[in-house]
Amino acid sequence: MHRTALHRRRPPPARLPGHRDHQACGSGRSLRLPPPATSRPRPPGRYPGHFAANAFRAVRTGQPGRGYRIDLGGAFGMAPQQESAAGVLDHLDTRVPTSFYWSLTLLATVGGFLFGYDTANIGSVVNFLPWNLGSLALGYLVAGASIGAAVGALAAGPTSDRLGRKSLLVVDAAIYALGALLSAFAWDAWVLLVARTLIGLAIGADSAIATAYIAEYAPKARRGALGILQQWMITVGILISYLIALAVLIPLPQHVHSFDWRLLLGLGAVPAVFALVLRTRMPESPRWLMRQGRYDDAHDALAKLDIDVSAEQIERSAREVDERESQAGRPARNWTRGVKRALIVVCVFFAFQQITGINLPFYYGPKLLQPYLQNGGDKVQAAVAAVAITAGMSVVNVVATYFAFKFIDRVGRRKLALGGYAVMAVAMLIGAAGVAFTGGLTRIILIMIGLNVFIAAFAIGVGGTGWLIQGEYFPTAVRGRAAALGAAADWIANFALILLVPTMLNGFGLAWLMVLFAVLSAVALLFVNSYIPETKELSVEEITEIFERQAAS
Repeated sequence: MHRTALHRRRPPPARLPGHRDHQACGSGRSLRLPPPATSRPRPPGRYPGHFAANAFRAVRTGQPGRGYRIDLGGAFGMAPQQESAAGVLDHLDTRVPTSFYWSLTLLATVGGFLFGYDTANIGSVVNFLPWNLGSLALGYLVAGASIGAAVGALAAGPTSDRLGRKSLLVVDAAIYALGALLSAFAWDAWVLLVARTLIGLAIGADSAIATAYIAEYAPKARRGALGILQQWMITVGILISYLIALAVLIPLPQHVHSFDWRLLLGLGAVPAVFALVLRTRMPESPRWLMRQGRYDDAHDALAKLDIDVSAEQIERSAREVDERESQAGRPARNWTRGVKRALIVVCVFFAFQQITGINLPFYYGPKLLQPYLQNGGDKVQAAVAAVAITAGMSVVNVVATYFAFKFIDRVGRRKLALGGYAVMAVAMLIGAAGVAFTGGLTRIILIMIGLNVFIAAFAIGVGGTGWLIQGEYFPTAVRGRAAALGAAADWIANFALILLVPTMLNGFGLAWLMVLFAVLSAVALLFVNSYIPETKELSVEEITEIFERQAAS
């Protein structure tokens, strides 16, 4: 075996949970690091004993002159790549993602899971709360997390640009846990409303920062797939919320007004605590560290991503980026015309993402479907049946998001969004026709076809695309603040719509509400066609150049 010493600044890369070293498992497999390889990205591979949460670990041999060795321990490991000074960011953009990248992204998007779980579980319990709520109070209970999310997003932006992405993600997990526990032990309706707002703060901050964090380390050829995991985790959270609701409500229908709803709200604290512990071990964003002039810390973060460079090389690359931006007349830390244009595009896209009605079936699904399922029968049984049907729609959401994950880097953001909004408009018209012109079983079938096709089209073409462009459209220096403003626009639109849904349903009914969503989907299609550029396979620096050129012209 070859022997060599690693660069003197390189610390042992951190391990994600699940790693087993060879001393613990008794395998005894270890490998001396070979001399530095070329700058080409290493090929992907799966090796015996590999699983997603593993990452290799470099440890000192304890013998003078022998540097480090890689401990395989059931994971896989390869020699780090020695990168050129001029291309630190270029090589970061062209890496082939290892299991560490995927594990890190899943951990970053645990907040997406909580986002889905904590916003959907209220739909399962709203029929069983022991308090009588008026239309506006009910609207706020369902949408209160959204207004908290808008505030959380706005607060997270400047904070993350100042203190870093990682620290905000850790704090968010703690707030998630606190809000879930307070919801479970709420002693009156006002306490529950406050708890839902508190959860919203975490949702907003996490949704503002997670995709920005991912965009700053993800290779450009796979940034779409890595970024779309945020939306996939949201859909999984929604699905798990309804599956747990069924697991609790079906065997314990006699406790729906006392114990069941508290358990469903409180269980959100479990993944939140999990995320709180594990996020402390995440590396900070290397691009953010470079922008802050923290070159030694950037070296450590890049080492965890299996990129072997010196602090001097990182500093040189950072200066080259600053020089290019200065020569172009765009100071890196200013809000340029291109950044403002990109921000407007993201905010409008997010607004359309919400006001076209995607959260109608997930937030209000059980309440909307219950009257069609009851037919004079038992009210509790009809409510549980409505939860089961909504869980089925959540399955459609998860499966469809897989296709977004598969095609986002192949087909592109723009084409998927155009197709998504077109199909959404047609699907809502089908549902509206079912409500207005049919009855009985036919009505239920047409409503379900319309809603499920609508959800699938949204999941493939719209849902993940919004969070992805929010992370990739802005330069590093202002990405946190710009992404936060985009997320705030999303949550304000979400809050306004969901708050008004009960009033609109009482005013002109479900059929006309669906027609309204179809019209808004058609308008959104026109907007995407006019203002959304294709950004697949471009680096985040190249994407900002597109908006600068558009703003200049």
